[in-house]
Amino acid sequence: MEDQTQLKQQPLPPLVKGKYPIGSAFDFIRDSLGFFEEVVPKYGGIFQVRSIFFPFISDFDYMMIVSDPDMVKHIMQDNNKNYVKSHGYNVLKVLLGEGLLTSEGDFWRKQRRLMQPAFHRDRLASFVDTYVEFGQQLVDKWKTLPDGSEVDVSKDFMETTLNIVSKAMFSSDVADAMEVVNREFDYANEQLIKRITSPFPIPLWVPLPHIQKESRSYAAIKNVVADIIEKRRASDQRYDDLLSMLMEVEDADTGEKMSDQQIQDEVITIFLAGHETTAVALTWLVHCLDENPEVEQKLIEEESRVLNGRQPNLEDLHSLEYTRMVIDETLRLYPPAWIIGRHATEEDQLGNYRIPKDSNCLIPVYYIHRDPKLWDRPEEFRPERFSKENSKGRHKFVYFPFGGGPRLCIGNNFALMEMQIIVPMVVRAIKLRKSKGFQFKKEPLITMRPAPHMKMVLTKRG
Repeated sequence: MEDQTQLKQQPLPPLVKGKYPIGSAFDFIRDSLGFFEEVVPKYGGIFQVRSIFFPFISDFDYMMIVSDPDMVKHIMQDNNKNYVKSHGYNVLKVLLGEGLLTSEGDFWRKQRRLMQPAFHRDRLASFVDTYVEFGQQLVDKWKTLPDGSEVDVSKDFMETTLNIVSKAMFSSDVADAMEVVNREFDYANEQLIKRITSPFPIPLWVPLPHIQKESRSYAAIKNVVADIIEKRRASDQRYDDLLSMLMEVEDADTGEKMSDQQIQDEVITIFLAGHETTAVALTWLVHCLDENPEVEQKLIEEESRVLNGRQPNLEDLHSLEYTRMVIDETLRLYPPAWIIGRHATEEDQLGNYRIPKDSNCLIPVYYIHRDPKLWDRPEEFRPERFSKENSKGRHKFVYFPFGGGPRLCIGNNFALMEMQIIVPMVVRAIKLRKSKGFQFKKEPLITMRPAPHMKMVLTKRG
């Protein structure tokens, strides 16, 4: 009781008043990345933004921006049971249902336990041939083009990672179905972020043309996956893929298997989290190599020393150290999961500040990864930051592109292995450079991606 009284006496975090009468949340929504860069240095590791719309559109009154690594650790690890997924994740349920990304509590824990074996490193080893197959397919596609051709690397990497996750998930040919998924995900992504940031999102049942189009997009993705599951149920053939694992795995305590609805939600979640984030990261990586040719040269030298033109295998990952450092540095500067949201279910304390019950706590991964108080020359692309020596003693929540705590992304090793296989295959065969004058911006949607698509001019090597 005394602790509660003391907590009530603690001040709330400082309030950013904002440029507009409706509240500083509008400044945040209008330009989230610029808002962090402008406001965090002034207010420090925790502050609140307000909006007159919060009581009408959400289940929270307070929105806290938390960038202090110790406070982030408290939210995501030390007191994680007090912090559930926030408002934005509830919006994602219109597409993802109760998949791992959006579910909570006992149901989430059960699903995580059921799915964990599928993403164990030993199990992921079986996917290396798939990474190589579609990495080579991409290289071969680019090799057929004459030097000086412009390629849409955003689109091509998206297609490649979708093919990889499709093969891992379904093993059999589902090219027609994946064409639908690839087409609809882009549009669905844009609509979902509009729903998350809109003061008054229009319900999906409203019969307006653009709302009906949005509903059809979500339905198309769900129907494709439901159809694949139904056909697999009816098949006598045995498959060694993620879908079979999801269909066959049983709860150790009850013997219960996942329903088709649960499987559908997890499959769509894996598709969204498992292909878009990796494709976006690869796109940012080749952008960074264009800006830093000396880093690209070191990658080529490592490829020559370790692989010398042959296809990579699982054992090579230990030797491709610099490749992994380049991937890590890309994810530091351009984390696809650029922000994390948590909702406080009970009152709490961060530092010297009181966090009221039902506060929405947003963790700006993008800013923390670039915070000059935490990183030396943070705007520079320096893969050596991630050498074993330089990584010793680094705070877990200074660099966390896959989240942290119990809800660390289940597919993090899948994505890292995939990139570590594909990157040397690409750099040894193809040089990619942006056209002179090509302009883009960072677009923080569900993932942070370049807008417009990253288009680059290719030159074949050797």
